[in-house]
Formats: sequence, C-alpha cells, structure tokens
Amino acid sequence: MAIVVDIDVMLARRKMSVGELADRVGITPANLAVLKNGRAKAVRFTTLAALCDVLECQPGDLLRWEAEDAAAG
Repeated sequence: MAIVVDIDVMLARRKMSVGELADRVGITPANLAVLKNGRAKAVRFTTLAALCDVLECQPGDLLRWEAEDAAAG
C-alpha cells in the first residue's frame, strides 16, 4: 500500500486511546481501527477534518505516501 496511516503516532503523542478518539470524532472504534490499520479503501474529508481537529494536527501528520518499492523492501 502506498498510503501509510500514522494515526498511532498521533495517538501516542496526544496520550489518547483509540476508544477516546473514536468517541470524540464520532465514529465507531471498529471503523477507526480499519482506518488506523491501513485497511480502509477511502476516508471522508469530514472524518479526516474531525481527526485533525481532535488530534490538533494536519492531514499530512496522519497520512503519508510511500513508494511501493520502499514498502516492499
């Protein structure tokens, strides 16, 4: 996967649990886990905005692109 999700990094920096983040964003912990683990096929901009608002970060702090070759190696 070329898009890497770094929600775990921001959760650790903010000392916040997945459950608390899901609660504050307004999504289920299961849906947050799908996104967090990189299994999501898409993310709504409203969800991304809510994540950034709660975590006080930018979208680039949560998502980054990684070349396929680098991911495989």
